[in-house]
Amino acid sequence: MALTSKITTYTPEWPQRYEADKTLLVSAFGDELLAMHHVGSTAVPQLAAKPEIDVLIEVSEHRNEAARDEVLLSLGYVRGSDLSEGHHFYRRNVGEVRTHKIHICRRGHLSVIQMLKFRDLLRNDASLRQRYQDLKIELEATNTGGMAEYLEKKGPFILAALLEGGIRL
Repeated sequence: MALTSKITTYTPEWPQRYEADKTLLVSAFGDELLAMHHVGSTAVPQLAAKPEIDVLIEVSEHRNEAARDEVLLSLGYVRGSDLSEGHHFYRRNVGEVRTHKIHICRRGHLSVIQMLKFRDLLRNDASLRQRYQDLKIELEATNTGGMAEYLEKKGPFILAALLEGGIRL
């Protein structure tokens, strides 16, 4: 089973792609929108990544979800399964290739804390960034179970990094 896209070297185009989509995404949220963040590996300079832009959106409440889904669908996003209670997930593909992912959580949700803190740890620690990159490349090369396997095998590294970084979960 393949991953949703191939890991490639970092490109400065990724933050530009995030910024271009950010203005479009605002229209789906109204006054529930609190903040929008570029997260995931494409948000970390010098880190190889699957070229999929991860957007974390913090909302005050999950309300008007049907209207939100309609606007996001018009922008090419399809709602996936919730990743946890209160962690809504959307994806956008071009053909068979994943290009964007959106994570929508209420402010203070554990996923918000984890995604922002892990991104910042990677941005500020070259050794951690290199070890994470090496792990991702190894997991891609040995993957037989698709994205679920890939994410499951990255999990312990992420959790350990957060704990070592003093993040209480």
